[in-house]
Amino acid sequence: MKRSFLSIAIALFFPGLGSAQAPSDAIRLGVLNDMSGVYSDDQGPGSLLAAQMAVEDYGGKAAGRKVEVIGGDHQNKIDVGAQIARRWMDNEGVTLVLDIPNSAIALAVNEIAREKNKVLIGSGAGTALLTGEKCSPNTIHWTYDTWAYGHSFARAAVGQGVKSVFFITADYAFGHDLEKQFADEMTKQGSKVLGSARHPIGSSDFSSLLLRAQSSGAEAVAFANAGGDTTNSLKQAREFGLGQRQKLLALIMGQNNVRALGLAASQGILLVVPFYWDMNDATRAWSSRFKERHPKRNMPNDMQAGVYSGVLHYLKAVDKVGGANDGKAVVDAMKAMPTDDPLFGQGTVRQDGRKLHPMYLFQVKAPGESKDAWDIYKLVTTIPADQAFRPLNEGGCALASQ
Repeated sequence: MKRSFLSIAIALFFPGLGSAQAPSDAIRLGVLNDMSGVYSDDQGPGSLLAAQMAVEDYGGKAAGRKVEVIGGDHQNKIDVGAQIARRWMDNEGVTLVLDIPNSAIALAVNEIAREKNKVLIGSGAGTALLTGEKCSPNTIHWTYDTWAYGHSFARAAVGQGVKSVFFITADYAFGHDLEKQFADEMTKQGSKVLGSARHPIGSSDFSSLLLRAQSSGAEAVAFANAGGDTTNSLKQAREFGLGQRQKLLALIMGQNNVRALGLAASQGILLVVPFYWDMNDATRAWSSRFKERHPKRNMPNDMQAGVYSGVLHYLKAVDKVGGANDGKAVVDAMKAMPTDDPLFGQGTVRQDGRKLHPMYLFQVKAPGESKDAWDIYKLVTTIPADQAFRPLNEGGCALASQ
């Protein structure tokens, strides 16, 4: 069923794209993500569209060769994601793998890209290990990471008076890492962590976890999950009445979560993201084009925007080095050139592969403040790039001294 969903999505909404075509002399980019599960609205066909738009906006060619985009559904399974990435690189001419929401899969593909000397640009991937001890000369971490979200949000929570927290955490690398980053900053700020409860991806019943959180006595419950799991756990938390006595902190709260919950249930929630469609004329213009072509007419989120800008910078680097076959050389060129695109503006790629840009603290609007269905955030403050991400010398990346 999941494979048929992907085939239908590609056939209907992205003519000319595919996930099992024979290799050609084109430069091939592979968008690998969750096309049919809990992250499909947050990445899925939208990330595939963002990559295609970047190729079109760049002119369709790099280093004198046509550029093609294909897509794959990793189904949130490590073996499936790794098999797709390896097949793409070995048999289907893919030189760049993109997006990869699900940190465990991203870490696996990170090693495959190094082995094959291809390129990985993680936009949906969260784990800060990609620019820490697992950093690779073939990988760039583009949009966000667990360190940036965890530490920024923890400082904001302490600023709101939170002195103790209990976690409800997705039980895989991303959730564990997000919980750790948030907990480290809370502890540093003098607050207490009173425990955690973990759940698998795609859970439907959070009742036992919520009861543990409710009985913990913590002032706040922090949800270290994402996508549909965040929406469902927050809905059930409201039903259990957790928000009446405890603050609810959604560490990865995107616009699709807000729309699923509704402004009445989400108003006032603080969140940190590096991109919002309604930030300026350039983001509004691109996002309107994206929305017109998206299968569900969704506005783009930060991770889909990251796919777009990552592809643009990759193609510039391919032109600079004169080809895409040597992945490390392409990544070196991406690090040497400043980044500049209409969605994230100007930035840089650090030695450890961390793409640097500002992060933004937003607050969800009240229903009366919203002008239309996608008008959901108001800006609270800007976090400069040099404060938003982990310092280079603290990640343990072997590339940091190069």
